[in-house]
Amino acid sequence: MTRSRLPLGKTWDSFDFARLPLSVKRQLETLRDGSFLNRRENVLLFGKPGSGKSHALCALSQQLIQQGHSMLFTTCGLLVQQLLIAKRDLRLPKLIKQFSSFEGLIIDDLGYVQQNREEMEVLFTLLAERYERGSVLLTSNLAFSKWDQIFKDAMTTAAAIDRLVHHSVIIELNVPSYRVETAKKTKPQAPKGTK
Repeated sequence: MTRSRLPLGKTWDSFDFARLPLSVKRQLETLRDGSFLNRRENVLLFGKPGSGKSHALCALSQQLIQQGHSMLFTTCGLLVQQLLIAKRDLRLPKLIKQFSSFEGLIIDDLGYVQQNREEMEVLFTLLAERYERGSVLLTSNLAFSKWDQIFKDAMTTAAAIDRLVHHSVIIELNVPSYRVETAKKTKPQAPKGTK
């Protein structure tokens, strides 16, 4: 079963690899063969807003789908709301089992929007259940040292990081915002002699 809800337009061919350090290009290229999914390894992409994290994971996922792998894309905010509704309706184990049908679960923007403790508890439950059973591919603009802002307490934060990092590829996109760079290029220049 090869399903996807990937955003349109974020493809391998449309990604600007020239902006990336050679080491990051090599990491992404190596992941294209999909063997990390067979090993149930995670891919953790960190970087500032606009650095290309989401595009990179979506582009990679489209490559993997073309090889027959099953991938599911969701934002962290939407995922947490789905998990909360399932918990309320006593369907959380069923929903987590549905997610397990995907070899790769892409969670975009972890930590971008602050969630409350109950929201983070259901997310932790999903991560714990998925540990060593399926790959998690996630993007975050927060370094691990700031994940206590996400999971609200030191013990849950440490447990979440431990499960994600144990079998993982960590990629850091330390590049300027693509959107800011594009805006600067398209900004009309003031005529000479004006301020």
